[in-house]
Amino acid sequence: QVQLVESGGGLVQTGGSLRLSCAVSGSIFSINAMGWYRQAPGKQRELVAGITSGTSVNYADSVKGRFTISRDNAKNTVYLQMNSLKPEDTAVYYCHAYVTYYAGSGYGRDDYWGQGTQVTVSS
Repeated sequence: QVQLVESGGGLVQTGGSLRLSCAVSGSIFSINAMGWYRQAPGKQRELVAGITSGTSVNYADSVKGRFTISRDNAKNTVYLQMNSLKPEDTAVYYCHAYVTYYAGSGYGRDDYWGQGTQVTVSS
C-alpha cells in the first residue's frame, strides 16, 4: 500500500508564491519518476513539471522560469515551488509518483496519485 499526501495549496494574489509538497509513504522499494499535474475546471489534466530519479526535470512551457520542481529522496518527498503566479495557474494540483513497492516475496510497480490540492490565484 502506497499513499501520497499533498500540502501547501491555497489562495494567493497575482505575482505571489506558493510551495507544494507531496510525501510518499508505504511499502516502498524505490520511487522512480515523480511529478505535478494540474486540472482547471472544464480542462484536461496536464503535466506541470516532472523529475526523474536521476533528478532530470522537465516543465510545461507555461510555467518555465516560474516553477521549480525538486525532490528529497531521504524524505520520499517532491516539491513544487511556484513563483510569479498568474490567474491562469488556478487549478487543482495533483502529485504523481511511479513507485516500485514490496509485494510478497517480490516487487510491483504502479502509478500513484495524491488527492489534489487547490491553488487559486486572484487577479
